[in-house]
Amino acid sequence: MKPRAFSWIRLWALVKKEFIHILRDPRSLAMAFLMPLILLILFGYAITMDIKTLNLAVYDQDRSATSRLYLEGFPASSYFTVVAEVDSYAAAREELDRGRAHLALVIPRHFARDLEQGHNPQVQILADGSDANTATIALGYVEAITNRFSSAQRGRAIELAVDNRVRVWYNPELKSRWFIIPGLIAVIMTVITALLTSLTVSREWESGTMEQLIATPVQPLELFLGKMAPYFVIGVADVLFSVAMGVWVFGVPLRGSFLFLLGVTAMFLVGGLSLGIMVSTVARSQLVASQLAMVVTFLPAFLLSGFLYSIDNMPRFLQGVTHVVQARYFVEVLKNIFLKASPPSFVAYDLIFLALFAVVVFAIALGKFRKKLS
Repeated sequence: MKPRAFSWIRLWALVKKEFIHILRDPRSLAMAFLMPLILLILFGYAITMDIKTLNLAVYDQDRSATSRLYLEGFPASSYFTVVAEVDSYAAAREELDRGRAHLALVIPRHFARDLEQGHNPQVQILADGSDANTATIALGYVEAITNRFSSAQRGRAIELAVDNRVRVWYNPELKSRWFIIPGLIAVIMTVITALLTSLTVSREWESGTMEQLIATPVQPLELFLGKMAPYFVIGVADVLFSVAMGVWVFGVPLRGSFLFLLGVTAMFLVGGLSLGIMVSTVARSQLVASQLAMVVTFLPAFLLSGFLYSIDNMPRFLQGVTHVVQARYFVEVLKNIFLKASPPSFVAYDLIFLALFAVVVFAIALGKFRKKLS
């Protein structure tokens, strides 16, 4: 029997059917439009690496005008808040033990006298190292304030062999939100695309309508594309909405080409939606399909994409695993488009792997889909 030719009319009918089903299903609509909004707001405001407030306990053994002048530099920096002035090492340690202070500053006796005589008094810093990142940043702030005070006391700037003139490109104020939001958009869309399509085929099996579709003249490729096309449109809308929120709500600049962003998004969506359909084909239950989609998308995208944790600092084995994580390449490309306005040639490596992932996963998903229908 001669196989039926591909029909655009049948494909359009399937696309309309899927759109009608989505519009009539409140859960699908909520997952498609509300979930990205909620996740972007929740993670966008919750995840930050900016240290704005550090609690400081002070043990001033000198109690001189000079020591007070030195201490005034800490709250004046806007980074530190003096939460306690203690009179013993034990009290300073208690402030750290109870978590009321991140640092304890101990000024020795004869601090002012030693400075006047040209000596270098030693100031002790006790830091809570249970949060290594906060402690490291806090110690850097203390060093900067101490150097500024020392320079003022000597009456001249500290002379260095090398004069550093620092200029930060792409993120002048070093706002962590500027690199978190583009990566967050990639992670959220990785999860949403797979979740949306992971339920579409399993829902047909559970409701018994898949057998009816198989009995029609519909080709497997038509059914596959008919399932994917509506979610592709929804995915593009979600990305555009997320980008708009990133720019106008979180203040992240979009310096690159908007058309380039759309092209990369389309490439990413083909891979992500194909992965969801493949999961849906393997698992006939909607519950199993949604759980499986979360496992294969959220954890790798959040932990292994370079979104929060540098891939270069991971063990070599995990660095190899990240090459099969689609979100890794989308995160990198989005950051370059948002902050650096990079042209396609600058991110060619990531674009090649995004395209390769889309082609391979699309082919595997279509093959499994055909086999399932047969």
